[in-house]
Amino acid sequence: MKTPANAACASSVTAASNSGEGVVEKKMINSELWHACAGPLVNLPAAGTHVVYFPQGHSEQVAASMKKDVDGQIPNYPNLPSKLLCLLHNVTLHADPETDEVYAQMTLLPVLSNMHCALRVLSNQTKLLEFDKDALLRSDIGLKSNKPQTEFFCKTLTASDTSTHGGFSVPRRAAEKIFPPLDFSMQPPAQELVARDLHDNVWTFRHIYRGQPKRHLLTTGWSLFVSGKRLFAGDSVLFIRDEKQQLLLGIRRANRQPTNLSSSVLSSDSMHIGILAAAAHAAANNSPFTVFYNPRASPSEFVVPLAKYYKAVYSNQISLGMRFRMMFETEESGTRRYMGTITGISDLDPVRWNNSQWRNLQVGWDESTAGERRNRVSIWEIEPVTAPFFLCPPPFFRSKHPRQPGMPGTRCAI
Repeated sequence: MKTPANAACASSVTAASNSGEGVVEKKMINSELWHACAGPLVNLPAAGTHVVYFPQGHSEQVAASMKKDVDGQIPNYPNLPSKLLCLLHNVTLHADPETDEVYAQMTLLPVLSNMHCALRVLSNQTKLLEFDKDALLRSDIGLKSNKPQTEFFCKTLTASDTSTHGGFSVPRRAAEKIFPPLDFSMQPPAQELVARDLHDNVWTFRHIYRGQPKRHLLTTGWSLFVSGKRLFAGDSVLFIRDEKQQLLLGIRRANRQPTNLSSSVLSSDSMHIGILAAAAHAAANNSPFTVFYNPRASPSEFVVPLAKYYKAVYSNQISLGMRFRMMFETEESGTRRYMGTITGISDLDPVRWNNSQWRNLQVGWDESTAGERRNRVSIWEIEPVTAPFFLCPPPFFRSKHPRQPGMPGTRCAI
């Protein structure tokens, strides 16, 4: 995604659609389709609310986008705190014109300590000393209502789906839920579907119900869409019907190594330095700055709604051995909670980001299949389990010593 990568180095960026003579105003991206492409766990904060910005997380997004670790040679910015309380002035939704990769552009204004809200480091813990209750309430309301709730289906493409001689096989329940009903008095039942993508381009498909066993297929027009979007097996396609009953479609690309980066894309080190320098300048001068958030590339959200941050930090007493749940995205855009245990609490980068709460919880996961889960998370990403979830000791803290005679049996009561 070249656009936000380059723009990340600037402290302020001109909006995508400027007003002026001879300039055609760019049509706004459909919010429902953007959120469906972004994923089920993405919930952008609303403009006009307060957020907490984590430059450490922003730097991680750059590293993830470039498939490179954060370079240890990047200079420190001692005047840049590990977290910055900001007012979110504006949020605009974008999609890369070449890849359809979705990202959001946010304009942030740091909030000084003599204003309504202030964050201060005290006894190695961040404590909200003063806050505007209305601001906290606005953040909470925006957190609950900002994400559109849309019916859609998502399918990971198979080799057959991307074959130039084949079609797209649509699950029956998905076709019946999203597509207009077929006329089964026709033999075979068929209809023409018209769908718009993120850039408002129109795609036309023939939807037919045929085969043995019978199934829903998109035939004519599908191979043109696959070649036009340069889709491969492992990529995902999703269809939604928006509030106006229009059929929309988007794509999510599989996570692949970049093969040919444009010369216009700045180096990873330059981008790291750029985003940190811009944030440090904004914090020192109380001036607005712009960040780009890529929900499919970023390991975690680095612009966190104030209400979400506040509830997580001040409603939970985190300790070693605490059990928790955490939501993850699964295949076909589903979600699932995994159980884990907090095994450590420490700064991820104590040299550059001392006393940061960014991914400062070391965790272990219950399931052996959770090997791909991160071993560090942030407190606002988890849901602590205050009451015992199991009657057995958590697996990471079971005693290594054999039970003594006379002690209760080793079996768990279910």
